Amino acid sequence: MAQAIAPASSKLTKFEKFKAEKDGLQVKHELATFARLGWENLPEDDLNHRLKWLGVFFRPVTPGKFMLRMRLPHGICTSGQLRVLASIVERYGDDGSADITTRQNLQLRGIRLDDIPEIFQQLDRAGLTSIQSGMDNVRNITGSPVAGIDADELIDTRGLVRKVQDMITNNGDGNPSFTNLPRKFNIAIDGSRDNSVHAEINDIAFIPAYKDGKLGFNVVVGGFFSASRVAPAIPLNAWVDPRDVVSLCEAILVVYRDHGPRANRQKSRLMWLIDEWGIEKFRAVVEKQLGFPLIAAAEQDEYCWDKRDHIGIHAQKQVGLNYAGLHIPVGRLNARQMFDLARLADIYGSGELRFTVEQNVIIPNIPDSRLAVFTQEPLLKTFSIAPVPLVRELVSCTGSQFCNFALIETKQRALAVAQAVTDRVKLPRPVRIHWTGCPNSCGQPQVADIGLMGSKARKDGKTVEAVDIFLGGKVGKEAHLGDRVMKGIPCEDLNDVLVDLLVEHFQAERKSPALAEA
Repeated sequence: MAQAIAPASSKLTKFEKFKAEKDGLQVKHELATFARLGWENLPEDDLNHRLKWLGVFFRPVTPGKFMLRMRLPHGICTSGQLRVLASIVERYGDDGSADITTRQNLQLRGIRLDDIPEIFQQLDRAGLTSIQSGMDNVRNITGSPVAGIDADELIDTRGLVRKVQDMITNNGDGNPSFTNLPRKFNIAIDGSRDNSVHAEINDIAFIPAYKDGKLGFNVVVGGFFSASRVAPAIPLNAWVDPRDVVSLCEAILVVYRDHGPRANRQKSRLMWLIDEWGIEKFRAVVEKQLGFPLIAAAEQDEYCWDKRDHIGIHAQKQVGLNYAGLHIPVGRLNARQMFDLARLADIYGSGELRFTVEQNVIIPNIPDSRLAVFTQEPLLKTFSIAPVPLVRELVSCTGSQFCNFALIETKQRALAVAQAVTDRVKLPRPVRIHWTGCPNSCGQPQVADIGLMGSKARKDGKTVEAVDIFLGGKVGKEAHLGDRVMKGIPCEDLNDVLVDLLVEHFQAERKSPALAEA
């Protein structure tokens, strides 16, 4: 197993210093002590930073109520696992909730620190983990949400994603080899035809491609969002056999860990190392670490469709079976809803659920004979299989309710604005609107048709919540990032601005005043 190399002490930043003093994984053995002491009495670096190595996040805007970020590779969990997570959320009443993330993951809110040791025991019994899900670690690994059931998929990547996670986390126990990266790191492995994972925004993405008649992956590297820079991934000029995916991930991670820049956290993502070296040198160093030469990329990949959102009822490749894509408004779930989703998966499907990067839920393996009854379930009135266009592809980060970085409230505002604008226009197709509360871009506004990034503005002599507006993000084939076209639009003026943008750029028609009021 590769061993981490400590950075030179003469150049340690604040973050590098506390990582050098004590690896984040070490607090795993101190949880009982932390629970007894109480969060108010913990060392600052343990409270604010090292607990994140275990997926436990102190939230300054909700002191004493922590967030727990899971690891759900490929966004897949069983009904039994979801019930365990629901029971954890349930104990906190109105403070407890879960958010589906843009990395096919779940984040649990309202968690008390003194409950963490018991919760971790529950997770372990259920085959779940939150290890290495925060700070300078590899985040949840994404893949097509319909892997293994899509009639048109090229490669079922579920096993590959699990193997990569097991390599990175030492089968969920924690892996010190990869707990001291210069910054966070995102990996996506896609076997679909429609870029279901937003390959262009990952540090490593594997894209299906044929080389000399054999199916494998082209590789792109370096994609990321941050407050200081947005960079799409670029080709590594490499094609890999599926059997070499795990080895290549490990080699790139070791190179990044040992050589990635650390002096400035705003310039520490993988792309900054690629910028410094050039892609040819980066590729050569990765090859050396890998131990064998990389094959040149296939001339073209197999991304040939516009991106699907998987909402609605769809036939699977298994004859007589279907999957149902349920729209979860801005990805927010309460305990009762989580229990209900688990129940639906058991009664109508095979006890499996999948989360998407659009913050929605898929229930697979529903027989034809059960569809009619399934579509009458009361829960589908809340989690629709046919939502209106502006709500259908709405994505939002956590916002200021729980995140101290957010400049504005996002989730409830996103829903309210979408409904208000829906009442005023008629759209010929869904329009992807992404909200993010700050320039860190967790809500990924740059990949949306319309992206909204939280900011502040002056109006009538007062500072008010506002958004910067991005247009032109494209996903699927020929994906590219959108551009900022407007700055500092007060949120109270946003409805009128969005109506104008939808009419001008998305062929929307204004409803007559009488119809809008109906």
